[in-house]
Amino acid sequence: MIQALVKPSRQLLVIGGGFTGLRLAQAAQRSGMAVRLTSRQPRSSGEGLKWLPFNSSPDGASLPAPSALAGITDVVVCVPPDPSQGDPALRLLGPSLRELPLQWLGYLSTTGVYGDTAGAWVDETAPTPARAGRSQARVAAEQAWLATELPVQIFRLPAIYGPNRSPFAALQAGQSRLIHKPGQMFCRVHVDDIVGCLLHCLARPQQERPTVVNVTDNCPCPSSETLGYAAHLLGHKLPPMEHYAEVAGSMSPMARSFWSENRRVSNQLLTQQLGYKLRYPNYREGYRACLAEELGGGQSRRSPGSTT
Repeated sequence: MIQALVKPSRQLLVIGGGFTGLRLAQAAQRSGMAVRLTSRQPRSSGEGLKWLPFNSSPDGASLPAPSALAGITDVVVCVPPDPSQGDPALRLLGPSLRELPLQWLGYLSTTGVYGDTAGAWVDETAPTPARAGRSQARVAAEQAWLATELPVQIFRLPAIYGPNRSPFAALQAGQSRLIHKPGQMFCRVHVDDIVGCLLHCLARPQQERPTVVNVTDNCPCPSSETLGYAAHLLGHKLPPMEHYAEVAGSMSPMARSFWSENRRVSNQLLTQQLGYKLRYPNYREGYRACLAEELGGGQSRRSPGSTT
């Protein structure tokens, strides 16, 4: 198994050690990097990972000491922006980051910045007429990071799934909804392909890194299709079909926002120009790997730090 070609002298800071951030930190550590990552709550360091405090809450703010960031060469920002105060990592850690010998900074954004395209394809050159709220805050955060003149690379992500963040538990608990909206398409990506893409780009020379990269699989499709396949893998009965037009009024504002946008996002820049090979090109391969890991209680045999 070939690991991403990351020099051992590189030191990674992951700001936001949640689902994606922790998975990235673990893979980077396996590749030989020294890794530090942040958490809002105190956590014990171990297994090659060093946890640092980062909580931007006004009533309980906590930041890592500048000395704790010494030697950091690479940063990945996984925390979301605040619509009213901007990106908390840039606002609170920006001065410290500017003092570091940074070679690369990856900012995790969203494909929501492309807005609704009525199902049409978009790539990184498309306009970003994001809706007011969370997506518009992401556009502002992207622009703010790029304005720092740090070696920033923007990664736009669709819906993220992975082990223990998949449809299986909700199906088994009877909590899934099979909603049909004619022509509706969603994009998604397995968390290990986010990790693999980030390590792939981190290892490339700066002049070979596009400013913006979409990170998505090859298979935009309706959510009813993915839920149907998950039910097939479990041998579980699907919930009754509901028509979006009949249930939209009972949905939360966030759910309606999710369903109000319809687009297909191209990954050609990532897979063709940058030469990244997706570990899970479609949800079928990804769901099978998720189920195997959830049942087995361990990580998939396909390491997100590998290129084969």
